[in-house]
Amino acid sequence: MNDTKDYAWIGLKSSARELLETRDYTVADLAGRLGSSGVQASEAMAGREELGEVWIPGVEMFPRRVFQQKGRGYFAELTRISEGVLNHIGLVPKQWASALMHRESAKGFHIHPPFIPEGVEPSEVFKTAFLEDPENYSLRHYDKEQWDVMFFLTGICEMILIDERAGMPRRVMRFIIPGDSRPGPDNAAVVIPPGVAHALRNIGNEDLLMVYGTSTSFNPHWEGRIQSGIEAAPLPEDWSDYIEKGV
Repeated sequence: MNDTKDYAWIGLKSSARELLETRDYTVADLAGRLGSSGVQASEAMAGREELGEVWIPGVEMFPRRVFQQKGRGYFAELTRISEGVLNHIGLVPKQWASALMHRESAKGFHIHPPFIPEGVEPSEVFKTAFLEDPENYSLRHYDKEQWDVMFFLTGICEMILIDERAGMPRRVMRFIIPGDSRPGPDNAAVVIPPGVAHALRNIGNEDLLMVYGTSTSFNPHWEGRIQSGIEAAPLPEDWSDYIEKGV
């Protein structure tokens, strides 16, 4: 063995060396990590300008500040409708809800249908509203489709977003957002457009508690699922056999 790397493992059996793998510790650039291994929320927000080619159009992230109160706990605003990102894009949630995910659980992928006016090609709707004239928020149909804005109160959320809108590039965003119980630069809220599939995973050691606003009231017919089998709680194989076949 002339290769130094191979020689380092000469003390192992050849059968073990054939199976050997080593982790790649090289660090990809921000854009590469956003769509693969994932980034912290603060990295995504700070690097927004350089992420233009991989950022999903219509997705918004904005920082949230958690005020720690010594000996008592903490205080954190969710948002102010009259200022900030939601005011800028003209999104006023019509319904607020809460959800809790236990440790090591996950949700999704969920997706909501975009509103497409009759006689108009979906790809043209998205091209105009998100690529050609993205600052014209009057082109959005908040009252006819479900936009989500999510806030995280406890736990650590790993979120994955995938753009599945007709005619739009299929882009993937993956990032980590801790809840208010873990104050820091990564506390953030996320705005998710319809047509963008989203999945959440609790990667912390406590329950993940979230609050989210929607641009329309809950409509079960708008709750699409893609590869959401992870939400099931599978039974042990022998239990399933017994339930289906008996003794």
